[in-house]
Amino acid sequence: MSKEMWDQRYAESEYVYGTSPNEFYKLELDNLSPGKILLPAEGEGRNAVYAAEKGWIVSAFDQSEEGRKKAQLLAASRDVIIDYQIHDLEALDYLPGHFDAIALVFVHTSSLKRKVIHQNLIKFLKPGGTLILIGFSTEQLLFSSGGPKELSMLFSLDELRDDFSDMQVQTLERIEFEVEEGEFHRGKASIIKMVALK
Repeated sequence: MSKEMWDQRYAESEYVYGTSPNEFYKLELDNLSPGKILLPAEGEGRNAVYAAEKGWIVSAFDQSEEGRKKAQLLAASRDVIIDYQIHDLEALDYLPGHFDAIALVFVHTSSLKRKVIHQNLIKFLKPGGTLILIGFSTEQLLFSSGGPKELSMLFSLDELRDDFSDMQVQTLERIEFEVEEGEFHRGKASIIKMVALK
């Protein structure tokens, strides 16, 4: 979806995906010792703010100015600081090997760009760093609980295994459960969750 569309969606006063972190992301992050974390395409900041509350040094980015504004407001309301930049997924300038963790929470791109973006993000992880990924599976088209409506933008287990073939996969599974994350993620959903080490 375009920057304009995301700006329009995030311009609403309500937090359209809520202010609580994604449940799977929260569980995985709670198992890690705080360090430096990167949250790409972070939207309104719910996951970044949670990490900051847990003692992480947080870097986040999105293409949406409106999303950044709301993320900064949420951070201020929780008395934490996040470094939130405006970037595109394809034009990043973070230092190689800088982050202890990277979390991709519903970061969906076209299949033509997905593997290149994933491979590029891995470069920013330290050796031994953790990747946390959660997204809608190709079976999500059977449900009306949110996510892209194009099959090519949804995840399959095999594609993710291939994208991160150089990493040590700890968890990679597809599950169906009820999502409850604001207006646009609500109802039964088909989700893939992944944890891998560099």
